[in-house]
Amino acid sequence: MINNNELIDQIKSYNRFLNSDSLNKAYNFALEAHQNQKREEGVPYIIHPVAVAKILTELKLDSATITTGLLHDTIEDTNVTYETVKKEFGEEVANLVEGVTKISALEDKASEDSKAENFRKLILATSKDIRVLLVKLADRLHNMRTIQFVKDKDKIIRKAKETMEIYAPLADRMGMNRIRDELEDLSFAVLNKPARDLILERLNFIKNNKDDTFKNISIELIDLLKKNGINATITGREKTPFSIWRKIQNKKVSLEQLTDIIGFRVIVKDVNDCYKTLGVFHSKFSTIPGKFKDYISTPKINNYKSIHTAVIGPKKNRIEIQIRTHEMHEFAQRGIASHWKYKSSEKFSELSWKEYDWLRDLVEIIEAGTSPEHYYEFTKLQMFQENVFCFTPKGAVIKLPQKATPIDFAYAVHTKVGNSAIGCSVNGRQSTLQTILKNGDLVNIETANNASPSLHWLSSSTTGKARSAIRRYWQDKSTENLKTIEKNYSSTIEVDLPHKPGVLGHITSLIGLNKGNIVNLEIIKRKKEHLTFSFDLQIKDLKNFSNLISQIKQSNLRFKIIRHKQKKNAFIRRIFENFKRN
Repeated sequence: MINNNELIDQIKSYNRFLNSDSLNKAYNFALEAHQNQKREEGVPYIIHPVAVAKILTELKLDSATITTGLLHDTIEDTNVTYETVKKEFGEEVANLVEGVTKISALEDKASEDSKAENFRKLILATSKDIRVLLVKLADRLHNMRTIQFVKDKDKIIRKAKETMEIYAPLADRMGMNRIRDELEDLSFAVLNKPARDLILERLNFIKNNKDDTFKNISIELIDLLKKNGINATITGREKTPFSIWRKIQNKKVSLEQLTDIIGFRVIVKDVNDCYKTLGVFHSKFSTIPGKFKDYISTPKINNYKSIHTAVIGPKKNRIEIQIRTHEMHEFAQRGIASHWKYKSSEKFSELSWKEYDWLRDLVEIIEAGTSPEHYYEFTKLQMFQENVFCFTPKGAVIKLPQKATPIDFAYAVHTKVGNSAIGCSVNGRQSTLQTILKNGDLVNIETANNASPSLHWLSSSTTGKARSAIRRYWQDKSTENLKTIEKNYSSTIEVDLPHKPGVLGHITSLIGLNKGNIVNLEIIKRKKEHLTFSFDLQIKDLKNFSNLISQIKQSNLRFKIIRHKQKKNAFIRRIFENFKRN
């Protein structure tokens, strides 16, 4: 275990503003608070907070964050209170510790059913200060490193799934590739150990047989760049077992067919040298089609920047090459943490958070969402998606996921723009709101004051922000309508809809044409071939309701009518209450 003096020395190597006395105080405070506690592996508990602080130190974070790492379990696991931490270490540290404590409390209650709700609370807890999430990621990383000592096997699997589905994607969105890779691989070791062991075995074999090849190729590449006036550092880049497994699954190829198990990372002085290096390699070697990606001109959604290419290199070896500057490499390793520069103080400018608007978007989705499962599904998908960049007529850049439409674009500009959209033009040509947008598209949204979003748009939108806003609009509209309708016939229709564009729009149109009011809409079943939608309806005229049922039958769709759903639910509740009493 690293001691407090070693920890302080590491921090001083990058942060000359460190208050050593304060950090010493935090170390001793945590040592005393946890003095009678042990970890499941039988070691003193203090090893864990110190390990968390060390991870945060490796990310070169500020004093308050590292102090929080040392103290993050004191409120949760000891008699220490928020007020005590505030008195001893200040309000900033106390708030950070409290934020981490709230997330840990969620994990203890976590289950498959509550996963979406816990995700909601996690995002809300971290939205005020992202350092809470950084500490939590470090905490989770150390716990995953020692998960083999946990006795509860169900808990091990649950933690691994949670790490894979929530924490690793969040680390990815913050550009923290190193932490993401380790979290994924540690989870992979729990969830599919046989596959990981097999990949490791083959990986070691390939690596042992290519060591000399790698050295020779590196020397040849460096000499080639020097001849062209480029000074570069070249290092090896080895993929993790999980990333290899994911690529094998996605591309349906064997391990031997992958070209980038062991690749080359070329680090140069500036952006000009990046493109110059690319030109040198492409003029010298044959390129492998479909492998070139320019993430400098078009960064990933987490702001990752680099040039990726693959060539038939020296001695006909298929090699993958990443080209980046020192600054890009720093961000690729540390992500958001690379913004701490410590030039004049430890204060971090809020302006630097602009590129992390995705976190605020998640908060907006959560606050507007009708169901935890909806935003959990949408945001989880978005965290893995690449992005496209489109422009407003005034030249503002709008970042969207792939396959986004003008509907997504409109809501990304502003919710009011989305709700009042009636049409659009893309690159000066009239287009539908369902058009798939591409990089560089200039999008102009046409609006009208009396317009409203269509439920058809749910199947044509990609972003969680757009979908939640549409649902919220109709939820609010339904509430307003209920206040004005004196007496209605209530019914619920469950309809199986195939995975085809426009089917949901067809049903909602039928309901509207028959003067039905949709009070609530939700997906209650998901199958490979279809989704089961539940429509809670208010209908004034039973004749219209009969017409609606007849038209649904003519559409050859499977459906079920549930009349008086609220009464039915109330009856069921009474049965359970009587059962409990007896």
